[in-house]
Amino acid sequence: MNVSLRLYTTLWRLILPFALLRLWWRGRVEPLYRQHWAQRLGGYSGVPSPAGPDDGPRIWLHAVSLGETRAAAPLIAALRERMPRMRLLLTHMTATGRAAGAELLQPGDVQVWLPYDLPGPMRRFLRRYMPCAAVLMETEVWPNLAEQCRRAQVPVLLANARLSARSARRWQRWPALAKLAWGGLSAAAQTPEDAQRILALGASQAQVLGNLKFDMHPEPRLLQLGAEWKAAAARPVLLLASTREQDGQSEEDLLLRALPAALARRALLVWVPRHPQRFDAVANLLAEKGWAVRRRSHGAPTADTAVWLGDSLGEMAAYFAMADAAFIGGSLLPLGGQNLIEACACGCPVVLGPSQFNFAAAAQGALDAGAARQAADAVQVWAELSQWLDRPTSREAAARAALAFATAHQGAAERQADWIVAKLSAAADSANQ
Repeated sequence: MNVSLRLYTTLWRLILPFALLRLWWRGRVEPLYRQHWAQRLGGYSGVPSPAGPDDGPRIWLHAVSLGETRAAAPLIAALRERMPRMRLLLTHMTATGRAAGAELLQPGDVQVWLPYDLPGPMRRFLRRYMPCAAVLMETEVWPNLAEQCRRAQVPVLLANARLSARSARRWQRWPALAKLAWGGLSAAAQTPEDAQRILALGASQAQVLGNLKFDMHPEPRLLQLGAEWKAAAARPVLLLASTREQDGQSEEDLLLRALPAALARRALLVWVPRHPQRFDAVANLLAEKGWAVRRRSHGAPTADTAVWLGDSLGEMAAYFAMADAAFIGGSLLPLGGQNLIEACACGCPVVLGPSQFNFAAAAQGALDAGAARQAADAVQVWAELSQWLDRPTSREAAARAALAFATAHQGAAERQADWIVAKLSAAADSANQ
């Protein structure tokens, strides 16, 4: 073990008790975090291996959270078309990701927590399941994971790969660790800029194949549900989607402080915080500001609902479908933004804050297409949303542009599935020589 990896591993061991305490704490709101704790440390006793009557290639796909899991859905479907006997080993780190991933399983597949990035747990995980390849979604590259895969001769593929300039600079502070983590892996990058940054960290290949999130089609039942909510609201709807907080400051508070009273009387405001553990906190904040809050968990909005809190999971497409326009959170605070592609696929024009480093290409594409507008601060967010309500012809044009933008960039799932199959074939040929 090299010096950088030894130091990294030592630090991980020191913080491990706090990581486990954090799991227990989050489990108060999301009980799934308190289940299967042994798996976090590489203990999989009693969990079967992915298998079936015609045991096929065992593909390990890691989707850390909800967004990555949903993006993986079209890729998994495309892989099953190409490899009907494929057995899927699906791993996650968050409760929302695991809940969404359960819907992607077929008989013979297995879903578990990925262990923390320590040598022993990772080694036990790989020995237990012996995948023929590791397909990691987007950014989930970890030093001990990479090292243990190298020792076990498991090829590492980074699907839907993205790497912001900010993240690249962080890795560059630790060149030896970056070379260990990124060296030798192959990536299917979302953009040329992502590919360049990934190659600079030592990846053996980075091929630009597009963004899987454009292949996520809204479910018709959710679009219909959104239409029903819109009718029940009986007035314009403005959505504040995936709002977040950082260091004690919340985007909800920033937006509420800047909210024009006339706009609040005119439209139904729908708030959907990014993380479910914040649902109660946001509801309390709204109540403290004097708002009568109705929650999705208590039913649909009504004509006299002032503020509706979207405290549900798996219904984001319905929220976008009901909205005349939406603000995409994670962008007023320096958090890098959240995915705007689903909103566009639902025909919902969006306003973005200034911070977009995690989704820079998609954000710029939507702005160029006329599907999005950018705001410098919370005051301008409301101004842009209000303009769309005042100018329905402009809003309708933006909605059409959003749909066209989402449709024009589809096809990444097919391209990345072909790329993965080719990599598996090459690895098999190399092993047989």
